[in-house]
Amino acid sequence: MDKKILGIITGIAVIIAIASVVLAIPNSEIITQKTNEKIGLVINSPSQSVTLQNLDQIYSEAASSGIGRSNVYLFWNLVEPVRGEFDWQQSDPLMSFNKKNNLKVTLYFSVINGETLGPFPNWIGKPSIISIGEDRVVSVLDAILSRYDIIDTVILSGETESQFRFNEQNIPVYKDLFNGVYEKTKEKHPDVKIGNAFALHQVLNKNLRYVVTDLAIGDFVAFSYSPVDTLNDIVKTPQQAKEDLQQVFDLVGDKKVGIFELSWSTSDFVGGSDSAQTEFLEKSFEFYTENESNLEFFTWYRQYDKPAGTCVFEEQEIGEDTLTVGGSGFGSSEHVIERLNQYVCSAGLINSDGTPKSGWNEFKKQIEMTN
Repeated sequence: MDKKILGIITGIAVIIAIASVVLAIPNSEIITQKTNEKIGLVINSPSQSVTLQNLDQIYSEAASSGIGRSNVYLFWNLVEPVRGEFDWQQSDPLMSFNKKNNLKVTLYFSVINGETLGPFPNWIGKPSIISIGEDRVVSVLDAILSRYDIIDTVILSGETESQFRFNEQNIPVYKDLFNGVYEKTKEKHPDVKIGNAFALHQVLNKNLRYVVTDLAIGDFVAFSYSPVDTLNDIVKTPQQAKEDLQQVFDLVGDKKVGIFELSWSTSDFVGGSDSAQTEFLEKSFEFYTENESNLEFFTWYRQYDKPAGTCVFEEQEIGEDTLTVGGSGFGSSEHVIERLNQYVCSAGLINSDGTPKSGWNEFKKQIEMTN
């Protein structure tokens, strides 16, 4: 999973702080329309300040596209701040809106978040992979899955390739943890599918294919994808990006594939444009149609843009392989962060002022063609 997820998390935290929603929604209030449960959208607000009514409208707008699922990013430290005591204040509102709009949920639960572990609750401390404890993970997953029956898939770890890039010796340790959590969770929730996610562009750019093949475990292998180089500049054509996506099947063996976060920024600062995003949507749905039987889910990264300058990432979130060329800062962490911020803020299908991009209409058109 890419660090751009953090931009979504921050917005969600503010939304939830002002929202109070009862999870149990009467069946008469659940919106029914023709949807495709495999196709999803990460639903977000254009700003960090949003009313409950606004959020209701945002979810209704997203659902009107014909999607049948969304991603929910729910970290352990939010759910179980005190050992054995669960806090649903931050998740009930989002799950309620998903349920109202008849959306299935792909849960991102962060045991691994790229180069870092967690975030974990304070009572756990900062454990290594070997000391996380599979029973503790199973306990919190059981609580979440028992409360929210709309969750049908779980991403246990994201941007997993970055964790093991320089720590290959821990791959067998994580396999043991994953398999233990998988088996015990399946005993109580046999219909929920569990897997890990990898950033495909990172795998290809940094030659980390071996990490994916070593960890092609669980019910599916999921991927995020951005058409960028290591500096976060868009360097692919839409057709080349489609060809990148096709490579996932060479990495996962006989496993199904989940497209966890698919994106194309329209920021010209990083080489993006509305027309290229629209063309990529068309190409990506060609990929979907050609490979539907092998896909578990297929989700676009973001509904709305954020205002410029509000997608702020810290230097430590960017990783270690940065390079200063000629003292210019080209390739420096600051350079990479600036491009990441620009990329993420403009990765939505609708502008932050509410006007749809051409990609939004293409997205709806393509979903309609799949139904």
